[in-house]
Amino acid sequence: MGIRVIKTAVAVWASITLAGLLGIPSPLSAGLLAILGIDVTKKKGLRTSIQRIAASMISLVLSAFLFGLLGFRIEVISLCILILYPVLTRLKLKEGVVTSSVVMFHVYTAHELSAAQLLNEVSLLLVGLGTATVINIIYMPRADKKLMELKGKLEACFSQIFVQISRHLKEPDYIWSGSELLEGQELIRCGLQEAERSKENALFLQDDPLWTVYFLMRKQQMESIDRMIQLVAQVYQTLPHGELLASVFEGLSEDVKVDYYTGRAEKALESLEVGFRQMPLPDSREEFEVRSALLQLMMELKAYLAVAKRRKKQKEAHPGH
Repeated sequence: MGIRVIKTAVAVWASITLAGLLGIPSPLSAGLLAILGIDVTKKKGLRTSIQRIAASMISLVLSAFLFGLLGFRIEVISLCILILYPVLTRLKLKEGVVTSSVVMFHVYTAHELSAAQLLNEVSLLLVGLGTATVINIIYMPRADKKLMELKGKLEACFSQIFVQISRHLKEPDYIWSGSELLEGQELIRCGLQEAERSKENALFLQDDPLWTVYFLMRKQQMESIDRMIQLVAQVYQTLPHGELLASVFEGLSEDVKVDYYTGRAEKALESLEVGFRQMPLPDSREEFEVRSALLQLMMELKAYLAVAKRRKKQKEAHPGH
């Protein structure tokens, strides 16, 4: 927000100064248009500036025609709005509603339809919106630092979730608030938002989907974790099987912070699966239910790891587990 305010202030000063140097009447109007031209990303700023210029040119032609035909009366302004706004909506130029209105009021205030007046309106548009667009493109804060911060917090959150799962498998009576689940979902939402903003700022460079893919992967894994939590809740007895599986989650709590796929958890899980098959059958219904939940938990953990493994194949040195 602070950067946007500074850029807006610079754009207003530059547009008014430039309009004055070019001898354009009403240079303050260029400053007003510049305020409307600053946007949150480079691509969005460029798109909206083009829309605003196009909408304003339509408004200029329409208002000049109506004022020339029906006279400079307030009723004509209302008629112009009744025609203009639906047209802009139909042409998908809604971003230009405000600037087109400014142009219409300028024409009305001037009370003349000379070529010089119409040229003046076009000049104000180009100077005001053009200056804002250039300043918007020149500087836009990079999102890499923010994305790295979100990545670190999210991986720490995942790590803590696995620690909690491991503890519950060892101590079924242990109560966990589950706050890390909500925190993780919020971090993923923020990460996807920042990744999209970063992509929108890659104006002349090829879009890099790296961060978007990473947070989408984490979103998919979070859904898998949600299912794991439901299965962990069904483990109400301490069994050797559960304690062995707890060690896998303990290892995973460290692997999730590593920037590549280690495969340690996958190997441990495969070994554990073989060991489970060699164990005696359950002696009671309760043990059967718990072991069934543990088996399903292993299957869900394999699905979680498969997501990370596929991601590594696409990009070797990028966040893995």
